[in-house]
Amino acid sequence: MGATLPTSDFWRRLRVFIFDLDGTLIDSKLDLALSVNATRARFTFLPLPYEQIYSYIGDGAPMLVRRALDHTDDDALVEDALQFFLAHYREHMLDNTLPYPGVREGLAELDADRRILTVLTNKPERFSRAILDGLGLAPHFALVYGGNSFERKKPDPIGVETILRETGAAREEALVVGDSEIDVLTARNAGVRVCGVTYGLGSERLDAYPPDLRISSLTELAALVQP
Repeated sequence: MGATLPTSDFWRRLRVFIFDLDGTLIDSKLDLALSVNATRARFTFLPLPYEQIYSYIGDGAPMLVRRALDHTDDDALVEDALQFFLAHYREHMLDNTLPYPGVREGLAELDADRRILTVLTNKPERFSRAILDGLGLAPHFALVYGGNSFERKKPDPIGVETILRETGAAREEALVVGDSEIDVLTARNAGVRVCGVTYGLGSERLDAYPPDLRISSLTELAALVQP
């Protein structure tokens, strides 16, 4: 399905927002990169350039660690390294991480408009909740699901389908908001509309996976849904 702009009727009916986290709501890339290089050092690998690590983010922590260990096929090494990475990241995940510009304001406007705001990310759920809480964003969200909340991660539609069921929303009443092709594919697989952000980690890949619309700030999105 190609990108087709939502109609005015869609914006009137829109009830549920399903936000990605990393690259969409929060700029977490430096803390992730630092934890990746700490993990590489622990297992006697040399550090990687940050930009290379950033390209590995988006498919969950296990895949990030495997890619960061030179795409190793050694499952035992990946499991040991993953435990180290998670422990290190747990201690440092709020050292440098902040909401992107416009996120606080955009969420406040959408929340005041009585829309249902949710998060669906491939980051582990407990980390996602801790970051949202630490940044003061948690009160905006009715539901938060992570990469370990279901048996399958995005782009599988199980997370979107669960959110629709729990909120009682129809597919045409929901919008996925994300920064990468993973979010676009998740929305397409679930049969819902998708909005891409132009500032995130995977935004440069959206040309190959066009969303229904693109925004440069959540305040721009909030303005679109105002009656």
